[in-house]
Amino acid sequence: MKKEDLIALGLSEEQADKVIAGFGTMVPKSRLDDKINEVKDLTNQLKERDTQLNDLKKIDAAGLQTKIEELQQQNETDKAEYEAKIKDTQLKSALKLALASKVHDTDLVTGLIDKSTIELDEEGNVKKGLDEQIKTLRESKAFLFTPETEEKPLPKGTKPGEGKNDDKPSTSISAQIAQQLNTRSQSSETKTIWD
Repeated sequence: MKKEDLIALGLSEEQADKVIAGFGTMVPKSRLDDKINEVKDLTNQLKERDTQLNDLKKIDAAGLQTKIEELQQQNETDKAEYEAKIKDTQLKSALKLALASKVHDTDLVTGLIDKSTIELDEEGNVKKGLDEQIKTLRESKAFLFTPETEEKPLPKGTKPGEGKNDDKPSTSISAQIAQQLNTRSQSSETKTIWD
């Protein structure tokens, strides 16, 4: 409030001077209320921050760090196990394909092979390490392997189109019948001439 406001309220000039000398300029109530609300807000923020700090103090930082490290280790282990399973699956498939026509039971022979020495190429085919093991297994457990077939000549007459006229080119059946009839008729003509 100002001196004029005090005089307007009914104080004398001397009383207004004493009030202003004792209290100075007065702040309007609305400004005072704003400042009071501001102080309340700041007090509430301080209390909230104190609560957050207490909550953070309750959390064990070393425990959190340990938990993070455990989770990272678990993730690395899971990743390594997954990659090992994928590699093992690829290796088993490649072995089964490589052994398919060579053995009676691919699962049994695959179980007898040392997979750590086998290498695969980019396409997933066996690159090396299998031939030596197959050779050793064939010598020690030949019953597991299918016999290797050698091309043996078949007896004559077992192949279609192979018969007693091997020297002559093959002809159709009708041509062969006609040839036989001609041969008979010529032989009967020669008999009649001589008879």
